[in-house]
Amino acid sequence: MLSPQDKSKDSNAPHSIDLYVGGRMRLRRTQLGLSQGTLASKIGVSFQAIQKYEAGGIRISASRLYEVAQVLQVPPAFFFDGYPGGLAATNLAQEVGAGTGDVFNSREVMALIRGYYGIKDPQLQADILRLIVKLGNRQLDEDA
Repeated sequence: MLSPQDKSKDSNAPHSIDLYVGGRMRLRRTQLGLSQGTLASKIGVSFQAIQKYEAGGIRISASRLYEVAQVLQVPPAFFFDGYPGGLAATNLAQEVGAGTGDVFNSREVMALIRGYYGIKDPQLQADILRLIVKLGNRQLDEDA
Protein backbone atom coordinates (compact mmCIF):
# COMPACT_ATOMS: atom_id res chain seq x y z
CA MET A 1 0.00 0.00 0.00
CA LEU A 2 1.21 3.49 -0.79
CA SER A 3 2.08 5.77 2.09
CA PRO A 4 0.37 9.17 2.40
CA GLN A 5 3.73 10.71 1.42
CA ASP A 6 3.46 9.03 -1.99
CA LYS A 7 0.08 10.54 -2.75
CA SER A 8 0.43 13.77 -4.62
CA LYS A 9 -1.48 16.84 -3.43
CA ASP A 10 -1.98 17.77 -7.07
CA SER A 11 -3.83 14.95 -8.83
CA ASN A 12 -2.22 15.98 -12.15
CA ALA A 13 1.34 15.80 -10.80
CA PRO A 14 3.37 12.68 -11.63
CA HIS A 15 3.54 10.09 -8.86
CA SER A 16 6.93 9.69 -7.18
CA ILE A 17 7.17 6.04 -8.30
CA ASP A 18 6.47 7.03 -11.91
CA LEU A 19 9.23 9.66 -11.69
CA TYR A 20 11.64 7.14 -10.19
CA VAL A 21 10.88 4.39 -12.72
CA GLY A 22 11.21 6.90 -15.57
CA GLY A 23 14.56 8.07 -14.25
CA ARG A 24 15.84 4.51 -14.02
CA MET A 25 14.61 3.87 -17.57
CA ARG A 26 16.51 6.91 -18.82
CA LEU A 27 19.64 5.92 -16.90
CA ARG A 28 19.73 2.43 -18.39
CA ARG A 29 18.85 3.61 -21.88
CA THR A 30 21.70 6.10 -21.66
CA GLN A 31 24.12 3.47 -20.34
CA LEU A 32 23.41 1.38 -23.41
CA GLY A 33 23.73 4.38 -25.74
CA LEU A 34 20.19 4.04 -27.07
CA SER A 35 18.21 7.04 -28.26
CA GLN A 36 14.61 7.54 -27.21
CA GLY A 37 13.64 6.84 -30.82
CA THR A 38 15.51 3.55 -30.93
CA LEU A 39 13.94 2.32 -27.70
CA ALA A 40 10.54 3.47 -28.91
CA SER A 41 10.80 1.54 -32.17
CA LYS A 42 11.90 -1.62 -30.35
CA ILE A 43 8.83 -1.60 -28.10
CA GLY A 44 6.35 -0.22 -30.63
CA VAL A 45 5.61 3.25 -29.25
CA SER A 46 6.47 6.81 -30.30
CA PHE A 47 9.58 8.54 -29.02
CA GLN A 48 7.22 11.04 -27.39
CA ALA A 49 5.81 8.19 -25.29
CA ILE A 50 9.35 7.34 -24.14
CA GLN A 51 9.87 11.02 -23.23
CA LYS A 52 6.68 10.96 -21.18
CA TYR A 53 7.56 7.64 -19.49
CA GLU A 54 10.97 9.00 -18.54
CA ALA A 55 9.51 12.25 -17.21
CA GLY A 56 6.79 10.42 -15.28
CA GLY A 57 4.17 12.19 -17.37
CA ILE A 58 2.39 8.96 -18.25
CA ARG A 59 2.37 5.71 -16.37
CA ILE A 60 3.90 2.66 -17.95
CA SER A 61 1.89 -0.56 -17.83
CA ALA A 62 3.39 -3.74 -16.40
CA SER A 63 3.48 -5.40 -19.82
CA ARG A 64 5.18 -2.39 -21.41
CA LEU A 65 7.68 -2.17 -18.53
CA TYR A 66 8.49 -5.84 -19.10
CA GLU A 67 9.16 -5.11 -22.81
CA VAL A 68 11.37 -2.15 -21.88
CA ALA A 69 13.27 -4.34 -19.42
CA GLN A 70 13.92 -6.93 -22.14
CA VAL A 71 15.23 -4.31 -24.58
CA LEU A 72 17.36 -2.65 -21.88
CA GLN A 73 18.65 -6.07 -20.75
CA VAL A 74 17.63 -5.73 -17.10
CA PRO A 75 15.07 -7.47 -14.90
CA PRO A 76 11.87 -5.46 -14.34
CA ALA A 77 12.87 -5.03 -10.69
CA PHE A 78 15.77 -2.83 -11.86
CA PHE A 79 13.35 0.05 -12.32
CA PHE A 80 12.40 -0.07 -8.64
CA ASP A 81 15.83 -0.84 -7.13
CA GLY A 82 16.74 1.78 -4.56
CA TYR A 83 13.33 3.42 -4.49
CA PRO A 84 13.53 5.73 -1.49
CA GLY A 85 10.86 4.31 0.83
CA GLY A 86 8.01 6.68 0.17
CA LEU A 87 9.93 9.91 -0.42
CA ALA A 88 9.07 11.72 -3.61
CA ALA A 89 11.97 11.95 -6.02
CA THR A 90 11.64 15.73 -6.04
CA ASN A 91 12.07 15.77 -2.26
CA LEU A 92 15.35 13.90 -2.62
CA ALA A 93 16.76 16.61 -4.85
CA GLN A 94 15.69 19.26 -2.35
CA GLU A 95 17.38 17.37 0.49
CA VAL A 96 20.67 17.15 -1.40
CA GLY A 97 20.55 20.81 -2.34
CA ALA A 98 18.56 23.24 -4.42
CA GLY A 99 18.99 22.69 -8.14
CA THR A 100 20.90 19.41 -7.76
CA GLY A 101 18.08 17.40 -9.34
CA ASP A 102 18.46 19.35 -12.58
CA VAL A 103 22.16 18.52 -12.70
CA PHE A 104 21.41 14.82 -13.10
CA ASN A 105 19.27 15.55 -16.16
CA SER A 106 21.93 17.57 -17.96
CA ARG A 107 23.40 16.49 -21.28
CA GLU A 108 26.92 16.65 -19.81
CA VAL A 109 26.08 14.10 -17.12
CA MET A 110 24.41 11.82 -19.67
CA ALA A 111 27.50 12.12 -21.91
CA LEU A 112 29.73 11.20 -18.96
CA ILE A 113 27.61 8.15 -18.20
CA ARG A 114 27.65 7.00 -21.84
CA GLY A 115 31.39 7.57 -22.08
CA TYR A 116 32.13 5.80 -18.81
CA TYR A 117 30.12 2.71 -19.73
CA GLY A 118 31.65 2.77 -23.20
CA ILE A 119 35.11 2.08 -21.74
CA LYS A 120 35.75 -1.63 -22.21
CA ASP A 121 38.93 -1.86 -20.09
CA PRO A 122 37.84 -2.35 -16.44
CA GLN A 123 41.14 -1.02 -15.09
CA LEU A 124 40.92 2.14 -17.18
CA GLN A 125 37.29 2.56 -16.13
CA ALA A 126 38.32 2.30 -12.45
CA ASP A 127 41.20 4.75 -12.95
CA ILE A 128 38.92 7.31 -14.57
CA LEU A 129 36.38 6.96 -11.79
CA ARG A 130 39.11 7.55 -9.18
CA LEU A 131 40.31 10.60 -11.12
CA ILE A 132 36.82 12.10 -11.29
CA VAL A 133 36.24 11.50 -7.59
CA LYS A 134 39.61 13.03 -6.71
CA LEU A 135 39.05 16.09 -8.89
CA GLY A 136 35.51 16.49 -7.57
CA ASN A 137 36.69 16.34 -3.97
CA ARG A 138 39.48 18.81 -4.69
CA GLN A 139 36.93 21.24 -6.12
CA LEU A 140 34.75 20.80 -3.04
CA ASP A 141 37.76 21.43 -0.77
CA GLU A 142 38.62 24.65 -2.62
CA ASP A 143 35.02 25.92 -2.33
CA ALA A 144 34.87 25.31 1.42
